[in-house]
Amino acid sequence: MVPRKLVSALAKTGALGLVLIALAGCPPMQQGGEGGEAGGGDMLMSILPLILIFVVFYFLLIRPQQRKQKAHREMLQNVNRGDDIVTTGGLVGNVVKVGRGDTLLVEIAPDVRVRVMRTMLSQIMPRHDRYEDDEDEDEEDEREDETLEEDETLEEDEEDDEEYEDLDEEDDEDEEEEEEDDRRRGGRRSR
Repeated sequence: MVPRKLVSALAKTGALGLVLIALAGCPPMQQGGEGGEAGGGDMLMSILPLILIFVVFYFLLIRPQQRKQKAHREMLQNVNRGDDIVTTGGLVGNVVKVGRGDTLLVEIAPDVRVRVMRTMLSQIMPRHDRYEDDEDEDEEDEREDETLEEDETLEEDEEDDEEYEDLDEEDDEDEEEEEEDDRRRGGRRSR
């Protein structure tokens, strides 16, 4: 029976912990020989941890990576005109033309087209997401445009009000200066 502490340690450490525990459980290689068969058994026991490590690496690292590469190759072969793609550099665009070789002509903005190597594609965007996102973006853009127009109108009104207040203050000052000038002139004439 396996002790509970060992089970909890395995659950916490994962596959790497399993490999380390398996290596710790193997008996050390003994010096000196006790006979022909005993030496062969010791050699098997010394190779067993290496075999175990290779098996764990195969199932945890090598096999999933091979599957991922195979899926990526299939994706690259299935790129068609009109697909929305994302490059490894982060550019998002629409495939305009599929070349004979390894190149694609991709439109990244209206009337902006670039050639992209097929191998530099990171993913193909699903079509249904594109249309839903476009509708949501259009609605958000319209709301932002309306908000910006309202803000600009309010700012213009505030600027106009400030200009009128400045003009009114200047007019009041001009009138006061004219009145003072009239008083001075009037006072001088009467003398």
